[in-house]
Amino acid sequence: PQPLEDAGGWPSRKILDPFVRLADIMSKSLGDRVKHWITHNEPWVVSHLGYCTGEHAPGRKSWADSLAAAHHIMLSHGLAVPVIRQNVADAKVGITVNLCPSEPASPSEHDKIAEQWFDGFFNRWYLDPIFGKGYPADMVQHYKEKGYIKGDIPWLQDGDLNKIAVETDFLGINYYSRAVIRSDKVSEEENLPQEVFQAPKEEWTDIGWEVHAPSLRKLLNRLHKAYGAKSIYITENGAAYNTPPTESGRVPDKKRLQYYLSHLTACAQAIEDGVPLDGYFGWSLMDNFEWAEGYSQRFGLLWVDYDTLRRRPKDSALWYRKTIARGWVEEENSNLDEEDDKAFHSVFTR
Repeated sequence: PQPLEDAGGWPSRKILDPFVRLADIMSKSLGDRVKHWITHNEPWVVSHLGYCTGEHAPGRKSWADSLAAAHHIMLSHGLAVPVIRQNVADAKVGITVNLCPSEPASPSEHDKIAEQWFDGFFNRWYLDPIFGKGYPADMVQHYKEKGYIKGDIPWLQDGDLNKIAVETDFLGINYYSRAVIRSDKVSEEENLPQEVFQAPKEEWTDIGWEVHAPSLRKLLNRLHKAYGAKSIYITENGAAYNTPPTESGRVPDKKRLQYYLSHLTACAQAIEDGVPLDGYFGWSLMDNFEWAEGYSQRFGLLWVDYDTLRRRPKDSALWYRKTIARGWVEEENSNLDEEDDKAFHSVFTR
């Protein structure tokens, strides 16, 4: 709400009490029916894109504000969890972080250092405090050297880290793609030849993200083995493809279907590895408003005509319906059944 942004927004501790009051009101009002609660979605997006790059609202451009915002988002999570539990019998409470697993482009120390920084900036800065490890020391030192943190950490008070590390029932993760990190501190001639490459850009999704399902399996194993996550939900996973309907009304989004096939296969492999993956949510049910991209990117399983609001299932929706009904993923399941197609379409075209 604008009044809270005017009062300082997420970089200010003033926002903590209003957020906890919100959690209290929501959980009291809905707790007799809603048992699963996510306190926050994507702290990195809110804090970095909203307060550092200015790409998202409120459009600020300050590293110091971004780091303070991230801290208060996670601290408000820690303060809200016990309130929700008090109000909701048998509540399952967690937080969702968007993660981007990374790997160095070569075995060089230059690329390893660059990759460690990216992982600390994007992933560890949020995962470490949530799992009781505090803020990663290498990143704190880096931010101090850059002047983003001056002296003692100004937004960190005694007891904050214990509150952030409150015990939760699950960790939600949003995964879309990976990062291959090449150092920009040395020239190509000074570095080792690049060995790890992203797929050609023509194979990326329409929003410009590489498709790399093996990194999802790798990420899930890391969360379980390195952080001890006891229950994981994939709260977002999907792809933006703007495939339009044909004259017959069908939406042949084969690329999205293949995206889901490969990523659900990675989930099945992670479960075989012993990862406690307890749920999966595709993003998204319908084409919708996508942050700063507005309506230009279509992630939905259902095509939405924004002029008439008519909705129709894409081929990926038909495949996904069959997959979740069967309870397993297989390549041959990508073949759509004509009778199922007609029956499913009738639901949305009456």
